[in-house]
Formats: sequence, structure tokens, C-alpha cells
Amino acid sequence: MKISVILFEGFELLDVFGPVELLSFVEGWEIEYLALVPGPVRSSQSARVVAEKSLAEVEETDMLLVPGGRGTRGLVEDDAFLTRLRQLGENARWVASVCTGSALLAAAGLLEGHRATSNKRAFNWATSFGSDVTWLSRARWVHSGNRWTSSGISAGIDMAAAFIRHLRGEGEAERICQIAEITVRTDSLDDPFAVDTRASSPASAMSSS
Repeated sequence: MKISVILFEGFELLDVFGPVELLSFVEGWEIEYLALVPGPVRSSQSARVVAEKSLAEVEETDMLLVPGGRGTRGLVEDDAFLTRLRQLGENARWVASVCTGSALLAAAGLLEGHRATSNKRAFNWATSFGSDVTWLSRARWVHSGNRWTSSGISAGIDMAAAFIRHLRGEGEAERICQIAEITVRTDSLDDPFAVDTRASSPASAMSSS
């Protein structure tokens, strides 16, 4: 399975490499990095990551992963970026986001008819995009159809583990968490950072196929 990670100036480093750390341990899963222009892309933490390909070079992917970060603020108004993101997302088997990456998905029209979540500190801003999105403020991550969205920054790691569990089973997810020596939340509602517990019910954040 090919996993395509979108990079942009000001992306959040852990949004990318938290999930990638776990996803890269699954045999047969390959990670590639895309950007508007190939080459080094600077994160919010000033680390530069090399994007091997441009968004225009890739027609389809199995999984599209979109991080958040300060750079999302400008990209929600970038029509060229949103158009290409929409095209890739529509052709992907799975579409996932971490943190305010869900704002980009919503702005691109990729969350219409789905449930989703986002970073708590930017929740009001992120949820202003999309016309038919059910936003959940109490959720570590949300699985809705073939869409996966997670809350702020480190929540992407919990989402990645849940995604592996969904596709490869509990044993594989546990094996990878053992390799990484990490304990993850397995209940999407186990969200100690929730800002409004009235926004969702236990049934609303459960996975759906």
C-alpha cells in the first residue's frame, strides 16, 4: 500500500512523523512525501523534509495523509492547492488528517457528509470549513467511512494505531506498538483534552465502515 504524505511550509513535524513511525513498520506499506514543489519543505519546528514528488506528479494513492500546522492558515485560501488535494483525495482509498489538516480536507470538500475532528486549540477555526461536516469536539480520532481525522498533534499516533488495527488486526497493531515502545489510546472517546463533552455521544465517534 502506498501512503502519500502532503508536506507544506509550516507543517507540524509530529503530525507527520508520529503516524509515519507506526505506519512504516507495516510490511508492504510504503511512504512517499509530496509537496507543491519537490525539494526541502520547512516544518513549523524549522526541520526540513525532502518531498520527492510534486502533487501534480501523482494521480492516485492508496492513502492520503494531511498534517496540520501553521501553514494550513494560508492553504485554506489556495485554490490551486485545494483543487489538487481534492483530486488526490477523491482517488484515494483512504484519506486521513492530523490536527488542522482536517481544515484543509474540509476546505477541499473532502469531508462532506462525514464526521470529523480537529485540533482543540484551533477547533472553531477548523470547523468553519465545509458545509456538511459533523464536527466532534470530544474525539481523539474519528473514523467515518474511508475518512480518518484526529485531534491535535500527538493524537495522530493513536489514529495511526487504530488504522493499523482496522486493516491488519489487533495483533499487528500490538506488535508495532511493542516495537515503538508506546502505549496508545484504543478508545476514540478517551479524550482528556476535549473542550465540550456535550458535542458528541459515545455512539457518534465510533468507527463506521
